[in-house]
Amino acid sequence: MAKLGDICSIVSGTTPKSNRPEYWDGDINWVTPAELNDDSDIIYESQRKITEQAVQDSSLKPFPAGTVLLSSRAPIGKVAIAGVEMYCNQGFKNLICSNRIYNRYLYHFLKNSTEYLNSLGRGATFKEISKSIVENIEIPLPPLDEQRRIAAMLDKVSGLIAKRREQLDKLDELVKARFVEMFGDPIKNEKGFPTITGQDFFKLSNGKFVPENKRFDNGVPAYGGNGISWYTDEILYHNDTIVVGRVGFQSGNVHLAKGPLWITDNAMYISDYDSDKYDLRFLYALMEHINFTRFQDAGDLKKITQKPFMSMEYITPTLKQQQEYVVFVEQTEKSKLTIQQSLDKLEVLKKALIQQYFET
Repeated sequence: MAKLGDICSIVSGTTPKSNRPEYWDGDINWVTPAELNDDSDIIYESQRKITEQAVQDSSLKPFPAGTVLLSSRAPIGKVAIAGVEMYCNQGFKNLICSNRIYNRYLYHFLKNSTEYLNSLGRGATFKEISKSIVENIEIPLPPLDEQRRIAAMLDKVSGLIAKRREQLDKLDELVKARFVEMFGDPIKNEKGFPTITGQDFFKLSNGKFVPENKRFDNGVPAYGGNGISWYTDEILYHNDTIVVGRVGFQSGNVHLAKGPLWITDNAMYISDYDSDKYDLRFLYALMEHINFTRFQDAGDLKKITQKPFMSMEYITPTLKQQQEYVVFVEQTEKSKLTIQQSLDKLEVLKKALIQQYFET
């Protein structure tokens, strides 16, 4: 084991005065934690640029390409590697690696230590990890060749995970594109489908409260505005239905739910509908495309009433057209399931490798 302060130089940054226009919109990279995300790997460009005058007047110190960037506040634990020399604000404790540690090995160690790093945070208003805290973090330190081998293995697994996630995203995009291809914009109805108001073909009912002593870890699923909230031992509705968030930021969200189920009091559900006019699975997709979240009340407590659902003019393609789309979605879901299973296995493998390499 080695302390990071013994094998890295740790540097933070500075923000040039924002009221000095001559300091900004230059051509020198100056990065902030907000620019790092879960997909961050190597950063070559910053969103904001500073000038040479800002560097000189603020006595900014650059860090070289290859430096491991670690956000130390708001939030703690974002990680990337600098692809070029750059500067940063004070929200980083960046690590310039010595010849004893490989930067991609350190990157993976920190990338998978977010929970631990946050536990080290100090501060009343917002948590931050100081330079001294980072310096005293210990890391397993095998020989450099072994570090490179470990980093290469984790790069490969992480790359496969990213590829699987990308495949899932593309399939979701494909389903959306297929809907637009077949039915167009359901609000504009440029394809000229007949329409019908919600009140003319379905009924919405409010869910019911579930007391604390009736909330379990398994049993009958109880749906709220964000999907399954918990489980219970009673049934409110026996059939498949569409559940709609009624209260909170999830109000207006729709979920296709399999019966039997319970619906909580912060949600609504379709308790009856005209199955001669609509396939329930198509109606769910149609409601998603309409995006009822835009009808949320503007108050502090977000909520939505039944009114926009019941007064909306819904396009009514033929049942054959609806079912053609549903079959396409179901085939896509089978492909997604296969990819998701592969992704789950890769996530388990990565977790096992992290434990093997870094947890002692």
